[in-house]
Amino acid sequence: MRDIYLLGATGSIGTQVCDIIRAHPEVFNLVTATAHTNIKQLREVINQFHPEYVSVGTHEAKRELQELFPNQEIGVGETGLIKAATYEGSDGLLVNAVVGSAGLMPTYQAVLKGRDIALANKETLVIGGDIIMPLVREKRISLLPIDSEHSALMMCLKNEPKESVTSLIITASGGSFRDKTRAELTGVTVQDALLHPNWSMGAKITIDSATMMNKGFEIIEAHHLFDVPYNRIQAVLHQESIVHGLVEFNDGSMLAHMGHPDMRVPINIALFYPKRIPYQAQQLDLTTLKKLQFDRVSTKRYPLFKLAIEAGKTGGITPTILNAANEVAVMLFLNGKITFLQIEEIVLECLNKFKQTKSLTIEYILETDEVVKDYVHKQYS
Repeated sequence: MRDIYLLGATGSIGTQVCDIIRAHPEVFNLVTATAHTNIKQLREVINQFHPEYVSVGTHEAKRELQELFPNQEIGVGETGLIKAATYEGSDGLLVNAVVGSAGLMPTYQAVLKGRDIALANKETLVIGGDIIMPLVREKRISLLPIDSEHSALMMCLKNEPKESVTSLIITASGGSFRDKTRAELTGVTVQDALLHPNWSMGAKITIDSATMMNKGFEIIEAHHLFDVPYNRIQAVLHQESIVHGLVEFNDGSMLAHMGHPDMRVPINIALFYPKRIPYQAQQLDLTTLKKLQFDRVSTKRYPLFKLAIEAGKTGGITPTILNAANEVAVMLFLNGKITFLQIEEIVLECLNKFKQTKSLTIEYILETDEVVKDYVHKQYS
């Protein structure tokens, strides 16, 4: 039986992780679980899985949960997240499904502990990849992506010699507004932005998909995960979301990973890796596929995609600035404080305003993250 330490148990990914644990009680034991303030859903997790330790985002949420479970060990805030990630026991598997930069420090501490990681928190590698991945290699642990594109690339690269790889290709649906022109984005609503055509995801990642910031993040992730230079990683628009990732080899051949959009597939792969365990996904019937189309990503149509890649290439603290500005801007949009197109303006403003001043450390990353977020809150809230 393998112990699971689950951060973000009540979010979109976390809920699906719980579904897989529930389906395999003989394989997995949920030792820790965290949520931000969704006490109702966390209560269900506690009642079903009886974790040894849980943590929530606020003291108010902790008080509410403690009244329901007086004998439950409960943490709060960043300290609670870190304890949940590094909780004593078997090496087990940390599943990090937290949204945002809050996922970095728990991952970092779990890596130091030598714990294997299944990562759905993009920001860990976007802002901390230069620090996290060398540590992963030093500790000789595994860090597996819970992400359709990177899971696809991982499967295509399996057992392939690195020197034979020419390029990595990830696909993008184009998001909620893929059929709109730039001019038509003026005045779009939050409700419109959350209507993703193919995937069922959390609000933050759905907005990032609409701006294509998410795809820029994924290119940065791929660079760190697979140690491939940026000039050999690309994204293509693929509205059907059937092909999730492709690897091109030096002999002119190409491998593609295909399947219907379903996040439980990459979750299943990460939890059971290197084994393949049956999962009742919708079967892909090739005879029903009339066409699979691929197009270039327009950086004029999706300027945040270009900014993300440029930030990744620049490295240092720049990806942190990019992510922090985007994180707050997306939240402001979701709360009706700014327009959809202002997300781009805020990110660009912060990239121009803030610059590298120190050598990159975890502490400097978190310090900059806080400074940039505080600036955006004060300017736009």
